[in-house]
Amino acid sequence: MRVPRQTSEIFELLSKGKFICSNSSDPNTTRLYEIIDDKDNFELLHEYFDAINFTLEKGDEYYYFSRKNESRADLERKLEISCRWIDILDFLKSFDANFGSGYSFTPMQIATEISVQSVLRNKADNLKTLFKLDDNIPYTDVVNRMIKSLCDDGFAEEESKILTSYKVLSSFKFLEELVNNIHIPEEVEDEIPE
Repeated sequence: MRVPRQTSEIFELLSKGKFICSNSSDPNTTRLYEIIDDKDNFELLHEYFDAINFTLEKGDEYYYFSRKNESRADLERKLEISCRWIDILDFLKSFDANFGSGYSFTPMQIATEISVQSVLRNKADNLKTLFKLDDNIPYTDVVNRMIKSLCDDGFAEEESKILTSYKVLSSFKFLEELVNNIHIPEEVEDEIPE
């Protein structure tokens, strides 16, 4: 099996839980995306990583790893992280329903909206709890913590240091799909308090 010579770079990124996105502004990341996106390369890499218990997954304009057999502790940790991301996604979609892949924003835009929208302010207060922040901390700090999480987990990246602007990466669709795939049966919907 002759895998691409960039296989170790791909493994290095994906094994850390990162995404390789088509719309990254990092030329190295977009180059890796193009390498994986080649049909022949994808099949070779999928087979190669499968042999070491990693599954190369293709999303909508992004790639990531999943694991086959995970321990109960790993699954519990994933559920906890998923709940955190659901809360963050809820906040971001409340900020702007169009928040998604390719969206550009600044921390100041979000902080300004928190100051004028009571619903967003309540959701930001929930994020304080989520991030284990003091109740008296300014909302700008909450926004910065959230943006750091977005960047650290590969869902956004800094677009301009000068403007302090960020761009949402195509991997954000992973979060949207996570929520869209949650199905609550009708009989359970009636039991959920509003």
